[in-house]
Amino acid sequence: MPYCCQCGNQVAETDVYCRRCGARQPVPERGQPPRETLSPRTASVLCYVPLIGWIAAVGVLASERFRQNRTVRFHAFQGLYLFVVYLIVEWVVGPFFRTLPGGALRPDKWLNLGLVAVGIFMMIKTSRDEVYSLPILGELAEKSAAES
Repeated sequence: MPYCCQCGNQVAETDVYCRRCGARQPVPERGQPPRETLSPRTASVLCYVPLIGWIAAVGVLASERFRQNRTVRFHAFQGLYLFVVYLIVEWVVGPFFRTLPGGALRPDKWLNLGLVAVGIFMMIKTSRDEVYSLPILGELAEKSAAES
């Protein structure tokens, strides 16, 4: 429960005036939706968060605000393609190597670790406003961002 800015009496969050002294209470600021206050650099970085960056990438691509920003769209597409590679490793390569003995030395585990490292590397590059194009995925992202 908030308190009156004048006398300190307890007031409800919806009260415009204090019941005790009649002082007008400050109206809580209603912030803009997060996607409206999100900087292009932050939106680009969020597209590379390992395993959940695809959510931000889809949000960026669906957002009207970044529709004309080709750099942010490039990062969103590249982040999505990086997630698709993770899914391929997890669903196609992984089951094949799980049948083989080897435990920690399985190639699918190393590939997943490598993909997480690439995601972190891309987050660092993007946070410095550097556009880094990954070998195959970057070319696909360039084409996808150009078509939009």
